[in-house]
Amino acid sequence: MKKIKFGIAGLGRIGRIHLENLSTKFNDIEILAISDVDPNIKELAKKYSIPNFYNNYEDLVNNKDIEAVVICSPTKFHAEHIIKAAKSGKKIFCEKPMDLSLDTVSKVIKVLDEVNINLFLAFNRRFDPNFKKVKEIVSKGDIGEIQIIKITSRDPSPPPISYIKTSGGLFLDMSIHDFDMARFISEKEIVEVDAKGVVFNDVEIEKNGDIDTAVITLTLENNAMVIIDNSRKAAYGYDQRIEVFGSKGMCGSENKLHNNFYFYNQKGSMGSLPMDFFMDRYSESYYNEIKSFIECLKDNKKPPVNQKDGLMALAIGLAAKKSMKEKRRVKISEIL
Repeated sequence: MKKIKFGIAGLGRIGRIHLENLSTKFNDIEILAISDVDPNIKELAKKYSIPNFYNNYEDLVNNKDIEAVVICSPTKFHAEHIIKAAKSGKKIFCEKPMDLSLDTVSKVIKVLDEVNINLFLAFNRRFDPNFKKVKEIVSKGDIGEIQIIKITSRDPSPPPISYIKTSGGLFLDMSIHDFDMARFISEKEIVEVDAKGVVFNDVEIEKNGDIDTAVITLTLENNAMVIIDNSRKAAYGYDQRIEVFGSKGMCGSENKLHNNFYFYNQKGSMGSLPMDFFMDRYSESYYNEIKSFIECLKDNKKPPVNQKDGLMALAIGLAAKKSMKEKRRVKISEIL
């Protein structure tokens, strides 16, 4: 059986997750090369028996034997790396977002359209088993017409200020997952955004023009509402829940806990807290999304999440920023 030849660009936290999964869990692919500015990349290549390692992306993308590229480089390089890979005829898997600029994302999409390549954009939460089950129930019509979606997404602690400075802000870094989830679950477009945000925990976040707490209301094209609450600091762990209410019933997904322990007595009850790190909470989804990418390559299928999904999530994020700044509801048509 012919193995699909892979290259991985960027070996930070997410890049190493994909490297581990691709190296140890799939027999129908082969990693030909990795690239990263880290001078110690040689050790990673040796550990995983990868024949080629580069300190610049161009060497990787110019390797004619590589068929598919996994882009996990910092966000500011995503657009450039996607375009170079597309022009080299590679199949592309890229971490979100494509870019923080609407103009740049539009240029990326233009290139992808010109070379007829559909990008697999890694909105990993679509591949979480619990969220996928919610999606299946909604798609089957078991809860009837959607009326309200509630999404809670709270981190246990904020990222470093150095990261906040380049992240694009909470709406484009954190909430963007929830914006994509709203479209994914509902199978409808968002037409209007109303967002409010404040800083409760770290004044340095405010000094750098960002927020750490937000509530966003999205209006869907059928007038259903999505209520999203975000916090960068939940004292009890990584809080990830969703509930969908419809004309025939409701469904949802609760938090993933450290374990299923519980204890009851006459004074009350005790149980486990949610997981406290996103890489643990979403370990299955990282595996499932790269598995889906491989299946798309093998079966010549279009990716289930692509550049259009990235464009729409970015537009919703920009609308949220505008809404908070101008203290009003913003229509997506004002952004796109």
